[in-house]
Amino acid sequence: MPATEIAPGLIARGFTPPLRLADYRLAAFDMDSTLINLECVDEIASAVGKKAEVAAITEAAMRGEIADYKESLRQRVALLRGVPVSAMQAIYDERLQLNPGVATFVAACQAAGLKTLLVSGGFTFFTDRVRDRLKIDFARSNVLEVEQGHLTGRMVDQPWGDIVDGEEKRRTLLATCEQIGIPPSQAIAVGDGANDLPMMRAAGLSIAFHAKPAVREQAMLSIESGGMDRALEVLRA
Repeated sequence: MPATEIAPGLIARGFTPPLRLADYRLAAFDMDSTLINLECVDEIASAVGKKAEVAAITEAAMRGEIADYKESLRQRVALLRGVPVSAMQAIYDERLQLNPGVATFVAACQAAGLKTLLVSGGFTFFTDRVRDRLKIDFARSNVLEVEQGHLTGRMVDQPWGDIVDGEEKRRTLLATCEQIGIPPSQAIAVGDGANDLPMMRAAGLSIAFHAKPAVREQAMLSIESGGMDRALEVLRA
């Protein structure tokens, strides 16, 4: 799609702004490096001195250089064996922050009547807290197995499946659209990594937020500088 820089650091592809926010009924968000300022799996790995090793796998996965996302996540989670749950609480309390403009944009979506969805390849320990903090309606992510207050290095299967990968993100977006009775064309999907592309392609509007190159090049709107609230320069209330 041809790209147009509609303002510094704001790139549009395949549509002519402005759009009306109220024409959409659902906003779906990735979490790590999209809603929040870090990759949770990398930060957890720091508790056992393996952040560099895990972060290298994460970076390759987010760039789309690893074909099997599920296996890459299993590899990373296996390296977390022995991390105490208290270390995850410390990450949430001391390091995790909402990215700039996130609270403003999510609140604007909610004020315009949109339902909100958090769908993440991360972990419920963090997604549940971010969901509650932002008053998000629906959330889906992975469950880390815990025994005696420590991670086992495994994840717990859930009724819908085993791991949230790109295809599960797409399925979750489509299922949520069906649940609230809207076509996918009335959904917005926001992400930054290659595993967000399936849900972004399924949505009526895709937004890349400080994203990897492959995601920036395919998103309808790419925010390359500033906060997530810059989407409101295109999506008018």
